[in-house]
Amino acid sequence: MDKLKIGVIGAGAAGYFAAIHAAQLGAEVSILEKTTKSLAKVKISGGGRCNVTHAAFEISSLSKNYPRGEKFLKKVFRHFSVKDTIHWFESRGVALKTETDGRIFPVSDDSQSIINALQAAAIAVGVKVIYSFSVKKIFKRNSQFEVCSDQTKKIFDRLVICTGGNPKLEGFDFLSGFKHSIEQPIPSLFTFNTPEEPIRKLMGISLSDAFVRLEGTKMAYRGPLLITHWGLSGPAVLKLSAFGANWLFDQQYKAKAHIRWFNDLGEEKLNMELLSFQKNHPKKKITTNPLFGIPGRLWEHLCEKSELEQDIIWQNLPKKQFNKLVQNLFCYIVKVDGKTTFKEEFVTAGGVVLDEINPETMESKLIEGLFFAGEVLNLDGITGGFNFQAAWSTGYVAGVSAGQPEK
Repeated sequence: MDKLKIGVIGAGAAGYFAAIHAAQLGAEVSILEKTTKSLAKVKISGGGRCNVTHAAFEISSLSKNYPRGEKFLKKVFRHFSVKDTIHWFESRGVALKTETDGRIFPVSDDSQSIINALQAAAIAVGVKVIYSFSVKKIFKRNSQFEVCSDQTKKIFDRLVICTGGNPKLEGFDFLSGFKHSIEQPIPSLFTFNTPEEPIRKLMGISLSDAFVRLEGTKMAYRGPLLITHWGLSGPAVLKLSAFGANWLFDQQYKAKAHIRWFNDLGEEKLNMELLSFQKNHPKKKITTNPLFGIPGRLWEHLCEKSELEQDIIWQNLPKKQFNKLVQNLFCYIVKVDGKTTFKEEFVTAGGVVLDEINPETMESKLIEGLFFAGEVLNLDGITGGFNFQAAWSTGYVAGVSAGQPEK
């Protein structure tokens, strides 16, 4: 009996994982890649270290890190979990480490370790990678798939689409023959531009545990915050951008962000702490004695914003300026106007609608023998290794399902 021929479109994380697991079941697998390189995103991710996954071992807590796809991925993660990811790489000689924030990296701090493991596993099971094959159209002829580039075509019994996210709807045109619904692609994981805000002069300052909320919504996130020359970045902002992606898109990236510079104190307790300090240190100069672990330059800026005189001491602080200082510490308002993509870690919300995919197999509900995995689907995670975990899990399920011998 002839081997099952499977085509995988896209030589990224999901594509490699799908190809490896399909080939392990005896299928003849070819990956079609439009560029001259494979695993390019793996190479640059995490600043070249590759954030493989995240130490969120309970499926219920893991799935909450996906602004789009949470319910769908709960079912997928039952087939391939974070523990499975760790075991897969470590059993192939890639030692992993967990950082204090839960992110998991190779001990080598080098993404090449991950690339080497994936490529070695693919070679071991006979996966063939065909480069410079840009897919233009796909047709289903009887029970087989015809995949066409401008120059040539390939015939497969089953097909796995792992082309990743695309910023434009036209990027999904090659699927037009299959009538799959595509959710409008929009950016996710981006920093906030604040071109009119004086806070940009404080670039380089970081806070370890800030709280950021979008005015007029319940959307908020806490975590490290970084002030940059274009505005606000860091995990708190990136995670908020992911959960607020649709809302911010509708607002044309014009919004107001409310910042609490440290997350430990509520407004009432903050007020009491300042009153206590005022009572115990009445002659201390305010502007040059930062409180609550706030960096000196930021503290001076907050004092200036609160209209405090340069040499004022605590016992001479008027009530009006005291209240302004509390306000700027607890709820500093910044006008957001625009966005900037986070480094090279391009992530989109949008893609193939999940209702048309079976999460138990990753097979299309519309076209038998057609499977999907990774960011080509309308699912995405926040920063921290979650997008890679979705790639491994959906890739595994798609590969195992596609590679099942015909009955």
